[in-house]
This record gives sequence, structure tokens and C-alpha cells, in this order.
Amino acid sequence: MKLVRFFLILLAVTNATGGARGDWDIHVSEGGTSEADGTAAKPFPSLSGARDAIREARKLGKISPTEPVVVHLAPGIYPLDATFELGPEDGGTEGAPVVYRRDGTGDVTLQGGLSLSPSRFSKVSDPEVLSRLDESVRDRILVMDLSDLVSEALPPFRDAYHGAPAAPWLYVNGEPMTLARWPNLDESDGDDWARFSKAIDSGKPDPAAADPEKQKSHAGAFEFDDDRPARWRLDDGVWLFGYWTHDWSYEVIRIAGYDRGKKIIRLAAPHSYGIGGGTWGGKERRFFALNTLDELDAPGEWYLDRIRKRLYFYPQASWPDAKIVLASLTKPLVEAKGTKHVRFEGLDFEYGHGPGIVLRDTENVEIAGCTVANLAGSGISVSGGGRNTIRSCDLFNLGAAGLTLSGGDRQTLTPADNVAENNHIHHYGRFQRTYAPGIGAYGCGQIVRHNRIHDAPHNAVLYGGNEHLFEDNEIFRVVMETGDSGAFYTGRDWTSQGNVLRHNYIHDLGAGNEDATNTMGVYLDDCDSGDTIEGNVFLRAGRAIMIGGGRDNRVINNLVVDCPIGLHLDSRGMTWKQWNDPNSAGWNLEEKAEKLNYRKPPWSERYPSLAKIMSDSPREPLHNVIRNNVFVDCGKEVANLDANVRKLIDKLDIDNNLAVSRNGEADGKQLAEGIKGFQALSGTEEKPVDLGFVDEKGGHFGLKPGAGLKTALPAFQPIPIDKIGLFRDQFRKDLP
Repeated sequence: MKLVRFFLILLAVTNATGGARGDWDIHVSEGGTSEADGTAAKPFPSLSGARDAIREARKLGKISPTEPVVVHLAPGIYPLDATFELGPEDGGTEGAPVVYRRDGTGDVTLQGGLSLSPSRFSKVSDPEVLSRLDESVRDRILVMDLSDLVSEALPPFRDAYHGAPAAPWLYVNGEPMTLARWPNLDESDGDDWARFSKAIDSGKPDPAAADPEKQKSHAGAFEFDDDRPARWRLDDGVWLFGYWTHDWSYEVIRIAGYDRGKKIIRLAAPHSYGIGGGTWGGKERRFFALNTLDELDAPGEWYLDRIRKRLYFYPQASWPDAKIVLASLTKPLVEAKGTKHVRFEGLDFEYGHGPGIVLRDTENVEIAGCTVANLAGSGISVSGGGRNTIRSCDLFNLGAAGLTLSGGDRQTLTPADNVAENNHIHHYGRFQRTYAPGIGAYGCGQIVRHNRIHDAPHNAVLYGGNEHLFEDNEIFRVVMETGDSGAFYTGRDWTSQGNVLRHNYIHDLGAGNEDATNTMGVYLDDCDSGDTIEGNVFLRAGRAIMIGGGRDNRVINNLVVDCPIGLHLDSRGMTWKQWNDPNSAGWNLEEKAEKLNYRKPPWSERYPSLAKIMSDSPREPLHNVIRNNVFVDCGKEVANLDANVRKLIDKLDIDNNLAVSRNGEADGKQLAEGIKGFQALSGTEEKPVDLGFVDEKGGHFGLKPGAGLKTALPAFQPIPIDKIGLFRDQFRKDLP
């Protein structure tokens, strides 16, 4: 066969450098042709061609297990209309990996979408369409007919959805565009929401209702005191993205009908928590409308007529030279299953309407110096296997999580040793607005260090499981749209033990409401137990450290500055009726522990306090250690302890903590009542306390020689602030 002949030609090509091991060099270029043989002169046109050549060569015995293989990709764009897949047969060995590497200095982009030319767009001339556009923008809206590029019918939006809507999505100049919406996106003040306070029908089941449909969960309705919906053509479909009840639970739901006289909007599907204010969210609820041609009125907005396949766009500046991509691939750009010893270096994985890279049961797969961006799903996910590494990558403009690590064996407490290191992760959670973290860590023994995570609506780090290490990470501008959440978040599990949060810098957190105490730096929710929070810096981080009724947590040597509440410890296990209730949404704490044989080795040896919990007042937040922490200018409360905790104070190890009011204005009301284990240091406006930070305004909380903080609290250990965050290496030459 002709193809086999070309493979044989390929196998005659040895390393151009004449390496002693006879490394195999295979070349890929966007200019490759069907006559390619993988040499530099006749490169393959795609990664799949190179992969298939490696497979064939191994079948023929031409590449031995001791010979590394390097696939060189020339700069260019490599379109993907299907996932690039790797299996067990596509890996290497520890000493002879298979490497997919950028060749040269230009970008190598694996792209899951269509490139569109600005020249294909023209001004709108259809009178019916023009009549729906605001008069002030009619001459600015452009349209392109996609019929010749998209042969299949475009899928409709579902009545209700979480995460990304139906494909495709538009990107221009490397940024996701905004589906036509109201109110318009206004990042200057963040007020991009419409609001309502009166639910006409919550949609919750009403057993006493005469209508059988209302006896079960059903679509709700609310009064909206604004006549804007009267201009929307609901028959074409208009959806509302809303935080309908709680500030940590969103959903996108289609409008089923609108009563102009009564100004009532009725939704087309029920929301799981009903419509209207809940316990974790104020009475006033917020939403915005999307996907209506009637609101195409701001630069960067777009709308797709899915029936006629016409794409409408309000261009931004520099339109004639714009790079336009319509992301359409809904499956992963790359997926490896059971693969071992493969590296991707310096490649860009961009523009898809699904995940970027998915690793399943892989070992020693490394993704280094890559960009993973402009995707509707998560950037990188690792599940199963072990010793995989995500290093020095940039992940941004993602619809869901940045990257997730899972694996290891919780039953035997065997670590996965997957590593996420030196990654810059930002602007994620664009579609899935909650519980889509910058980094997720699950299972046992994930390592997350030296990452920079910022600009997201919800968590920076979401974790569960055992023995994870989170150290030297910088986190800021997260929890920007939601409430009752934290930069670090875990919860509702006694068995999530042995996790260490050390030397992280958490600062400048936002919130979806005016109450900054509804945002947490580290949030151990709903009786979560057994974690260590040590040597971290919290600056303007809301309620800095929150322990929600848990036990055996260690809070040691942290520095908390300018947070309204420094430390929170409550006793919800003693007061909440759902405690340990298997019928209450995950509150089966004892059952979760039983499944892991927590009273037998290795669990009983690793976590002896947990092993005897049921005979040790399990509802009480016992054995928490809070020592050698410094709280500076915590204006509302230095330590927020509920009444039950105060009664148990002698059972807790709280000692040698320092509360500082540098100018005498923020002592913290609870310190005046004399909390055990806290001492106060207060200055005056004329003579404020100088703690001796190296450069507080510049965010450097290292200590100068002879710093006043060491005098006031000699046991406090300086935090290695210089080591926190990103660093330069062979893949990350410059720092942001």
C-alpha cells in the first residue's frame, strides 16, 4: 500500500542531530500533503498522521522501546473536526517518551472550530431584521451566511441548562464574544443585572394545590417591574441566566410567556430550589436575558439565527484585520486513555465548544508550556492514573474549570502524585458559573503549587479527598459574582482529611452581594474536618478562615490583614437537624466514613481522632487547633465564635494568637469580651503600630529585620512570600 511505503520512508529518517540513542524525529506542518512521509521536507499535515506513523513503525519493529520519539510541529493552525486520541499503544517509556513539541518560535494551534474571514460579513439589509434592531446601531450590525460552511442543522438551546449552551460560540481576536443580552455587559461597575423581588409562583411543590401540576416541582413566575421584555420576540426563544434563589446556584431558563399588563415573566422549566430569595441569598434576585436579536446593540455582541444559519455581529475596533473563529467541536480537542510517558510542549489548544485536554488513567503524561484557552468546557482534566504533570501552562477564557486532578486510592490512602505547578489560570467559569474552580483536586495525593489563579465568579480551588498539598499559590479576584463561597472550598465530609494549605497568598476577593463576610478565603464547610491551614496570607479576603462545625483542623501561623472577620468557628453539627442525615443532600457523614473503613488501618492509624469520633461527642467541633496567628485590622470581628463554641472553649486548643489594631480603630468587638488564646495590640492614630512588613502596599508581607511583629509574637514564623506564585523556567520565560 502507498501509505505503508511512506511509513517505511519515515522509518529511515533518524535524528538530525545524530543522537546516540537514535531518536526518531517526525515532522508535521499545516502545509503537509497526502504524499507526506514525515521528514522535514515532506511533513505530515496533522498530528494524527504522525501518531499513525509511530503506531505502524512499532508494529514493524522499527522503533524500539529505548528510542524516544519527537514529533515536531511547525507553526500554524491545525483544525480538528474530531478528537485527537491517544491510547495505551501511543505512549513511550520512562527513558524514551513520545514528545509532541512546537518547532520554532511561532504559535502551533490545535483548533476545534471554523476560521471565518471578515470579508464574508456584510451590512444587514433585511428589512425585517433591521426593524428588530435598535435604530442607533442598524448600520453597524454585520451578517454572514454560514450555509456553505455548516451543512448540518444547528442544535437548539434546551429549555433549561447549566454550563455551555448548544454549539457553536464566537471568538474574535482571541476573546469570547457576548451573546446578545440585556442588560449589556458593563465591566466598569459590574452592574450587569436585572433584579426582581416578588415571586408570583416559586415553582416549589405545593401538596395543597388544586392543580396537580403544582403539587410537584414546576416552572415558576415572577413580577418584573420593567417593560423591557415587551420588545423581545419570545417565539424565537429568549433565555434568562439567573441566580434564582441562592447566590451559589444559577440556571439558564427560557421564558415561556410574558404578561405585559401585569409585568409577569413565566419560565419554561422549574428551578431546583424554586424562584425567590432563600436562606443563602437575599430577597432580591438577579438575572440577565440572552440570545435575542432584539438586544444586539453593543460592540462585541453576536446572535445566531439557527434556522437560517445567519451569524449577526456588532464588530469592535480593528474589524478588517480581525481573527474570527466559530468554535464548534463539542468533544475534547485531545483525549488520552491509558497512555504512558507522553509530553506535549509549547502547543496551543484553543477554540472548542467542549473540553480541551482529557487524560484518563494515564501515567507520566506531562503538559508543559502550553496554552489551553477559548473553550466552552474545562481546560485540562486528569482522572485516574498517576504522576501526571501540568506545568507552566496558561489556561484562560474557559467555560468551566481550569484544570482538575483526581486519582489515587482513598481506600488505601495511596497518593496519585499528580502535579499542577506554575500555571496561570484566569477568566474561567464563563458558562458554568459555580463549582467550576481554577483547580479541582479529588481522590488522594494531588499536588498543587506555585499557581496564579484569578478573575472568576466562584471558587479558585475546590477539593475533596485526602492528603492533597496546596502550597505557594497566589489567588485573587475570585468569588466575584457569588456568595456563601470561598477561594478555597471543601465541605460536608468527615473523611476529607490530611489536606495541607500552606504558604498561599489569598487577596482581594469579591462577592455577589454587598456583605463581604459572605465571601471566604478558606471555607471548610458543613463539618469538614482534618485539614491544616498554615502560613498563609489573607488580605482583603472577606471572612478569611471559616470552619463550619468541623473538627481536627489546624490553623497555624497565618497572617490575616484587613478582613472584616478574621476567623469563624461554629457548631452547626450541634444545631442543624440535617447533621449526619442520609436523607439530607449529602449529610450522611458517618456513612461516608464507614465506606472507607475508617476504624481500621490505614485510616485508623493515619487519622486516630476520626477513628473514635462516634464515641467522642461527634456533633461538637472538637480538637481544632488555632495557634500563633496574627489578625491585623479586622474591622468587624477578629474571631466569630458562636455560643456553643464559647461553652466548649476549654476543649479547644486556642492559644498565642495576636489581634492588632494599628491605629486603634479596629480592635474587634469580641476581643473586648476576652476570647481565650488571643492577645491584643493596639496603636493610635498619632502612633500606629508598625509591624515591619517589607512592602505592604506592594503586597510583600515578608518581615524586615527587627520587625515589630516578631517582638509582639515571637512564635510567629515569617512567611516565605518571595516564593509564592509563578516562577521562571524553561517554559515560562516571562511573568505576568
